[in-house]
Amino acid sequence: MAVESTYTVTGMTCGHCAASVREEISEIDGVTGVEVNVETGSVTVASDTELTREAVDAAVKEAGYSLL
Repeated sequence: MAVESTYTVTGMTCGHCAASVREEISEIDGVTGVEVNVETGSVTVASDTELTREAVDAAVKEAGYSLL
């Protein structure tokens, strides 16, 4: 069963920012899709299983940004 979660990421200002966040989150086991909206800071993650906030936070930090 697919699980969808939405997070708010601070500090993104452009398409490159969005691509960095998308790439890092996509590497989390079980992630099947990532949609990033730079204007709102919204990041929606689709996955096979429930993700921990810690896993998403670590991926976002690896990209150079922070979860709100």
